[in-house]
Amino acid sequence: MKITFVKKIKIDGSPCRKCAEVQSRLEKDGYIDKIDRTVIADERDNNSEGIQLATLYEVDRAPFFIVESDVGDPLIYTVYFKFVNEILSGKTNEEDTAKDILDSNDLDFI
Repeated sequence: MKITFVKKIKIDGSPCRKCAEVQSRLEKDGYIDKIDRTVIADERDNNSEGIQLATLYEVDRAPFFIVESDVGDPLIYTVYFKFVNEILSGKTNEEDTAKDILDSNDLDFI
């Protein structure tokens, strides 16, 4: 399995708030070592790899995860706790999961 974390850099050069939060959660929860690649969707460069991946997988929000395996199409996750629960077999509580789903409406558009 290969996991790619796509996060965004805004047009002014600053990281998106939600991307920074998810990066921090990955580190705090001990999952950062499970990420094979981190890719940047740079709003200042439509040819950046992250923008190209967002277009390819029809994802319009950041951050997101691409999970590739030897079987089937890649899976795309835009909700951190769903990604942790389904892919990393992590333990999250229902309150955190619900908050993350609600916060997904606050994700930055690519």
